[in-house]
This record gives sequence, structure tokens and C-alpha cells, in this order.
Amino acid sequence: MSTTADLVIALKQQLKSARMTYADLARSLGMAESSVKRMLAKGDMPLSRIDAICRALKLDFADLARRVADSQPLLAELTQEQERAVVADKKLLLVAICVLSQWTLEQITTAYRLSAAEGIKYLAQLDRIGIIELRPLNRYRLKLAKAFRWRTHGPVMNFFRDDVVLDYYSGGFDGPGEGLLLVHGSVSRSLAPAFMERLQRVAQDFAQQHLADQKLAESDREGYTLLLGMRRWEFAAFAALRR
Repeated sequence: MSTTADLVIALKQQLKSARMTYADLARSLGMAESSVKRMLAKGDMPLSRIDAICRALKLDFADLARRVADSQPLLAELTQEQERAVVADKKLLLVAICVLSQWTLEQITTAYRLSAAEGIKYLAQLDRIGIIELRPLNRYRLKLAKAFRWRTHGPVMNFFRDDVVLDYYSGGFDGPGEGLLLVHGSVSRSLAPAFMERLQRVAQDFAQQHLADQKLAESDREGYTLLLGMRRWEFAAFAALRR
């Protein structure tokens, strides 16, 4: 959510763009010019006052709030507390995964056994956690960057390791568009980070293609999960045979 200070900063920018002086604004508000200057300098005022200034500038309050929200930096990762809140309720985790894929509320409730009321409740929770900004008509803005990743040893990835990995790898990986590659080798330590960067680019390409394909009919799309990883590792049964 946008803070009052953020809104005041945006108002001062709008004031300059409109070429309205503090004296002009003070007259519109029925206040002393010195009081207006002090109020704007302080950066904190009631929302009703912000709305009054918006009217004086012929600016819609909701539009101002939306512009400020859109200008906020996107999150590359969540905090431990945010992730812990997400995995505390598996239905909430489900909705979180869905919004990462930019699903609408209707798509979520059509695909899963969630009522519209439950879906709205979970969207509101994700708004409070900071993953989305909930907007009118149950639309939302995702507040996560394109390069967003769950914390490596955070609650979500720990849940994935404990409860999801075996389920994922139980598949045959032999369907249309599926595949499983296992490559082992020794490479220069200095080159290993470059391979990780390539894997990250593949993940970003996949995410961007997902967004681009949202304009296609649902019948022309299929849900896929791309899992990429690289680590220093040797199968325990092999390591036991080392001299």
C-alpha cells in the first residue's frame, strides 16, 4: 500500500507540473499559505486533506494512489516472515502460486475448489503480506520483480524440498513438451557461476513467455513447471565407495 508520505511527494510533483503556486493552493483550500507549506513539508496529513488537494489539482485520488503504487520498487524476494505466512495455509500458498502466474480470481475459483469469498479472502491476505496490491473488482497488481525468487533456505523452498520434490520427480517426463536432463561433469570453478546465469535466463524466458501467452485462449495453453538447479553433489551411494 502507498504511504501518506509517498502520496504527499506525488502531490508536490503534481503541484509543480500544474504550475500552481502554494498561494493558489492555499486559496483553493481556504487555508493560510504558510500552513499549506508546513503541511506539505511535513509529509503527513489526513487522507481527506490529500483528497481535497487532489480536487484542487483536478486529479482523481484513486489515479494518484495507483501512480504512486506503480512507481514503488518491486520485490526480488520476500522476508522470512512473509514466506512463513504464505506456507502457513496451503490454500493461501495455492493462491500465491496462482497470482505469480497472473491468474484472475475467476480462473482460480474455476480451476480449484475455492469459493469466490475464499478467493477474495486469500487475495486480501496476499495484499497484507505484500505480494500483491489488491485493486477494485478483485483485480490486483503483482508487487514482485520478474527476477523474483523464493529464499534459498526459506520457508517456501523448505516446504518444496520436504513435500513437493518427490511428487514432482515421480512423473515420467515423457509427455509432449516434457523432458528430464541429468548431466554430470567437472568444470572450472570460475565458470560455474556463468552456467547459473544461463539457467536464470532460461527461467526468465519461461516466465516472460508465460506472460506473453496470456492473450491466447485457455484451450491453447497448458500448465508446465520448469525446475532448474545446479549444485556440487555426488550420489551418496557413490560417495560411500570413494577411497
